[in-house]
Amino acid sequence: MSAFKTLDDLGDVTGKVALVRVDLNLPMQDAVVTDDTRIRAAAPTVLELSERGAKVLLLAHFGRPKGERVSTQSLSMVVGAVEKVLGKEVMFVPEIAGDVVKQAVGILRAGDIAILENTRFWKGEEKNDPELVKAIAANADFYVNDAFSAAHRAHATTEGLAHVLPAYAGRSMQAELEALDKALGTPEKPVAAVVGGAKVSSKLDVLKHLVTQVDHLIIGGGMANTFLAAKGVDVGKSLCEHDLTGTANEILETADQSGCTVHLPYEVVVSKEFAANPPSLRTCNVHEVAADEMILDVGPLAVEALSDVLKTCRTLVWNGPLGAFETVPFDAATVALAKTAAALTREGSLVSVAGGGDTVAALNHAGVAGDFSYISTAGGAFLEWMEGKELPGVAALSA
Repeated sequence: MSAFKTLDDLGDVTGKVALVRVDLNLPMQDAVVTDDTRIRAAAPTVLELSERGAKVLLLAHFGRPKGERVSTQSLSMVVGAVEKVLGKEVMFVPEIAGDVVKQAVGILRAGDIAILENTRFWKGEEKNDPELVKAIAANADFYVNDAFSAAHRAHATTEGLAHVLPAYAGRSMQAELEALDKALGTPEKPVAAVVGGAKVSSKLDVLKHLVTQVDHLIIGGGMANTFLAAKGVDVGKSLCEHDLTGTANEILETADQSGCTVHLPYEVVVSKEFAANPPSLRTCNVHEVAADEMILDVGPLAVEALSDVLKTCRTLVWNGPLGAFETVPFDAATVALAKTAAALTREGSLVSVAGGGDTVAALNHAGVAGDFSYISTAGGAFLEWMEGKELPGVAALSA
């Protein structure tokens, strides 16, 4: 990973204006923020710059207003939630460039914080329009990107600004990049990856890239059924993309050539209906699935074997659950393997990095999220990183 500057590389910033790109795309219900995780992720950077005397202007998008001013997507709605987390008063500025921002900067004292309006109200944001970039940059001295979750987009405030102002990674971005480098950039081997979820089609590029990078690939969720079908296993009524069995076989061949062992479940939990604790629930060998049954989780013996695999590894990357974890008892495999990974991490024998919405929910459900080395809350950016793609927002920081 190429070098990037962090807040440690900043000199005296007293009275200087910092444009800080954060993720304030928050879940709301009845105009109230229901989850402040993203604000808390940005807080260390914002408070450090404030304490060091900078005037901090926060840039963020909210929803998909498509270049129009939509009152229900104004960032003025999140000011209260941001103030609560930061423990400081925050000014709201209804523009992102021009005289209104200039006046606001004049009013702000060293250490004060302001939130600028939703960047996506301007058409030039998503087009990375150089004129808009210049106009935003005109009111600032330097730029800090602390929104890894938006780093896969080459927008004006995620990529463009890094080319016209001195650019730095914020603390959250720095932690993310350092964790990801440990996981797939320069990892300690052997490396294992757990990839789950419903469909192979949504993670084709991830699987193709990972088999060339890791020593063990553990495939779970609905996508495991497609691989099982590719190997000639009758998966009954299970969720399965039969049209992708050829692709699954190609991935297995690439894994073979790269010396990557792919682990598919040999024991599964099946049922005739998808419901909580169904009467038709049973555990069987993967070759014994009946025509009217569906595979909904990995069986306990197979999970034990997977736990043994993790015990031989030094690094783990995890994206997606092993079974239909939202419904009991099909959460058992995910919870059991997550607990093993957490225990190995606590012992210091495993570096574990996980990411993606479902994954975070599953690890929280297993009660082990706090034990993993690093959990990324980024969805799309984390997947693109797992695909081996260069993220424009990250690349711009090390340009």
